Amino acid sequence: MDDARHEPEKDASPQRRRRPVMESLREYGRGIAGGLLFSLPLLYTMEVWWAGFIARPAHLLLYLLGTFVLLLGYNRYGGFRRDVDWSEVFTDSVEELGLGLLVSTGVLFLIGRITANSSWPEAVGMVTVEAGTVAIGISVGSAQFGGGGGKEGSEETEREAAEHVPGQLVIGFCGAVLFAANVAPTEEIVMIAVELTPGQLLGTAMLSLLLGGLILYQLDFTGARRFARHRRLGDVLMGTVITYALALASSALVLWFFGRFEGNGLSICVAQVVVLGFAGTLGASAGRLLIQS
Repeated sequence: MDDARHEPEKDASPQRRRRPVMESLREYGRGIAGGLLFSLPLLYTMEVWWAGFIARPAHLLLYLLGTFVLLLGYNRYGGFRRDVDWSEVFTDSVEELGLGLLVSTGVLFLIGRITANSSWPEAVGMVTVEAGTVAIGISVGSAQFGGGGGKEGSEETEREAAEHVPGQLVIGFCGAVLFAANVAPTEEIVMIAVELTPGQLLGTAMLSLLLGGLILYQLDFTGARRFARHRRLGDVLMGTVITYALALASSALVLWFFGRFEGNGLSICVAQVVVLGFAGTLGASAGRLLIQS
């Protein structure tokens, strides 16, 4: 992890790139604190442990690969890093994924979920499932809790960040996954999906759309005017719809990974996506602003 992510590479001094050991340890500490902050509910959730027990090796490998792609995207586009080369982004992402695995193993061991009697497949499954969110939290924590004081980019850099649509999509997706993953494994999502009437589902979808639009364009959240374009009504409508689409896509992906579609009909699966999409919308809007402010 490199706290110089807020500082353009060409401006970073050689001394800053070769920081002393204590400074590096502080950066790792900030990252671990961020990882725990975003993922602690999952580390204490029984359904996530079960998901690790039953996950197939191919699913776990795909999950790690997906997490790594998200880390690459956030490290590349979050924190104004467009002028940083991909090799540094790749190295940071590998470190953060490795730290995520270590932190997950340590916490699961301390709370007694991994013991000497645990089978290897169960332990590996639990650690891998937990490590994804921990690693993303470490990446976000490293970027947002950094002590370098370089968070404020130039007006031009900030405008470029807002204009860079792929970057905003990646960061919005990261935010949606962070929020949706915290509640997706719970039984309550499917219970709510089964009990809601079509009218209530439609109301949930409309409320999600409205909330996402208000957060990005009307409620003056910190960073909203920098990272969400307000030029025309078409920008507002398009941004609101895309934000909700990101929330639904991330919700469907997370639900699929945790096996929430298995044994359920299409209507229940769609209802679960809409229910979880409410949390995903918060992540893709407020969370998106939070993790790059």
